[in-house]
Amino acid sequence: MNKTEFIESIAQKADIPKKDAEKALGAFIDTVTEALEKGDKISLVGFGTFEVRERAERQGLNPATKQPMTIKASKAPAFKPGKALKEALNK
Repeated sequence: MNKTEFIESIAQKADIPKKDAEKALGAFIDTVTEALEKGDKISLVGFGTFEVRERAERQGLNPATKQPMTIKASKAPAFKPGKALKEALNK
C-alpha cells in the first residue's frame, strides 16, 4: 500500500474527504517526527511505540576497497509493535 492508497483507506474508514485524511496523515507524520527529534517516545497503546535508538560508533569495512573504516555514531527511528497489533497479525 502506498501513501495515496493509505490516504484513500483512511478517508473511507473515517468517512471524511481525502483532503482531510491527507491533512491528518501529514499532521501525524509531522508530530511523530518532531517528538522523535526532541528525543521523546510516542506510545500508542495496542498499536506500538515510536522511539529513537542510539547506534554507537563502530568499525566496518569499505565494501569497495575492503579497508577498515569507522562508522560514526548515529540515531535511528524505531517502531516496536504493541501486543494488539502482534495478535492481529497472528490470528
